[in-house]
Amino acid sequence: MNDDMAAQVRAGNGFIAALDQSGGSSPKALAAYGVTTDAYTTDSEMFGMIHAMRERIVMAPDFTGAKVVGAILFEDTMDRMFAGQPAAAFLWQARGVVPFLKIDKGLEAQAHGVQLMKPMPDLDALLDRAHGLGVFGTKERSVIHAADAAGIDMIVAQQFEVGAQVLSHDMMPILEPEITIDIPDKAEAEQMLLDSILRHLDQLADGTVVMLKVTLPEVAGQYQPLVDHPRVMRVVALSGGYDRDTANAKLAQNPGIIASFSRALTEGLSVQQSDDAFNAEIGRTIAAIHAASVAG
Repeated sequence: MNDDMAAQVRAGNGFIAALDQSGGSSPKALAAYGVTTDAYTTDSEMFGMIHAMRERIVMAPDFTGAKVVGAILFEDTMDRMFAGQPAAAFLWQARGVVPFLKIDKGLEAQAHGVQLMKPMPDLDALLDRAHGLGVFGTKERSVIHAADAAGIDMIVAQQFEVGAQVLSHDMMPILEPEITIDIPDKAEAEQMLLDSILRHLDQLADGTVVMLKVTLPEVAGQYQPLVDHPRVMRVVALSGGYDRDTANAKLAQNPGIIASFSRALTEGLSVQQSDDAFNAEIGRTIAAIHAASVAG
């Protein structure tokens, strides 16, 4: 594992940008950016357009390691270029931003109030390839829809199982058991999730560390035991559908947790903007998310 990257992730004064919209979420992201579905007819064209959006973001003057600790890439992005360099290499060498890779392949049907990750039979080969391209770590998402203790334990067990596979490739896993923001028993689910994660952390071998990505909690400081845990490198938060101002306000109430926003990061950006207007907008966004991430 790259020691310089690990040091930046552990102590970096900023946030992680989530640039990992997949085939399922790319049309919505493009629509918010002002690119409607009639602008492309194939998946290849769609991915080309969203890559152009991502390249515009990472090329912005304020997208550097001074405020952006890391960036999560979709597999298609990892295999492409930024400014003529392989994407992961560009992020680290030209921008000082630590590259991560989204590795999950979508979600199973809901059962026990949760959606587990679909099987990833080719994960070892993907991890080998990502490691060779200079990717530091991974992100893997599953979703909790209800305060069902059995389902939440299943989610957490799967996350730690995949995390162990990632660690075996000398890479850092970001475990992401997302809780849907509008469920009525969200606070109860968060307590169940915290308890389950702590049990699994305590079973890790000494010296083993993971990262965690969680939904912004109902109770400020809910996840402080994870922030303080010796087997957690960093806790990051997803915006989860909250608008940027709401997400930033919630994040600022949880010291020690930094942002890993996707929708909130690209809010206000448009394909029609001039480069100057685009760079100014993303600059304001980066400053605001950075400020919320380092608050407290």
